Amino acid sequence: MAETFFSKSRVLIYVVLFICLFVHIFVKHINTMNKKLIALASIIIVVISVGMIFTDTIGNSTPSKSKIETVKKENLEKLDMEKLTKEAFLKKVFNYEQNKEWKYEGELPCLIDFYADWCGPCKMVHPVLVELSKEYEGKIVIYQIDTEAEQELAAAFGIRSIPSLLFCPTEGQPQMAQGALPKASLKKAIEEILLSEKTADVN
Repeated sequence: MAETFFSKSRVLIYVVLFICLFVHIFVKHINTMNKKLIALASIIIVVISVGMIFTDTIGNSTPSKSKIETVKKENLEKLDMEKLTKEAFLKKVFNYEQNKEWKYEGELPCLIDFYADWCGPCKMVHPVLVELSKEYEGKIVIYQIDTEAEQELAAAFGIRSIPSLLFCPTEGQPQMAQGALPKASLKKAIEEILLSEKTADVN
């Protein structure tokens, strides 16, 4: 902002100097009335120039709606959950290529959100999961799996509707819930399935 202001101020100085030079050269050849008119015109030009500089500078310093939305999107991406590929899933969750029986590979229990970009209910539950990932940071991990990009993973768990949420405790069997559950239900499931020794059905 300051750089733009000083750059435009230099232009204004040049304009004023040009006007002064013009008045100085021709002032001897014009009568008193014309002198007053030229002086008045010079003042008007200077005032208009100053107004244009300040208006443009303020306009440039005020973030537009699109810029604000871009910043919000970037901030949301920073808070976003890790998206699992098949390779990452086999390492961090369950290697179904080597094990026939369920064997959880992670150190912390996890919640996996099976979603798709075109899914309306998935977009509704997404910000809730972002909030929960922060609230339970260090206690659980929340992942996402794009069912369009990772169709093999979706097929492995029989995903037919989305969003589908897979709760994976460190001990015991995983449990699946379907639909855009409210935050209270998700917290209850996290507490009962992931952070409790005994498992419970998702309501």
